[in-house]
Amino acid sequence: MLTGNNISGIFGKSDMIGASASALCAIHCIATPFLFVAQSCHVETCCNAGPGWWSAVDYIFVGITFAAVFFSAQNSAKMWMKYALYASWVLLTALVINEKFALVPLAEEWKYGSAFALISLHLYNRKFCRCGSDSCAV
Repeated sequence: MLTGNNISGIFGKSDMIGASASALCAIHCIATPFLFVAQSCHVETCCNAGPGWWSAVDYIFVGITFAAVFFSAQNSAKMWMKYALYASWVLLTALVINEKFALVPLAEEWKYGSAFALISLHLYNRKFCRCGSDSCAV
């Protein structure tokens, strides 16, 4: 059973972890084109020549943000906030997967928008939608 200390420990930090991970994800996405343009490379291989670990970072961010969304939704007093957090995460994940497999041609800005939406939702949830007890009533 969860105690008040556990609530403030894991759940209390999930919004800040989620906002931070989303911000780092956005920085990662913004920095990627600049890092690979700065490398000396041929035109046909320039943007596809990135190291595998750099691409794997996207999936690490997706995993961290899912955990943060899960714990933040558990601790949110507003049902709409739970749906908004999960919807933003699903959108960000779909956009990351779309970018990796080039399923639908979309502008890079879509990923930035979903990452910034997650940041905003986590910060809003932290400030206005937190539960104060073990059982979170909606």
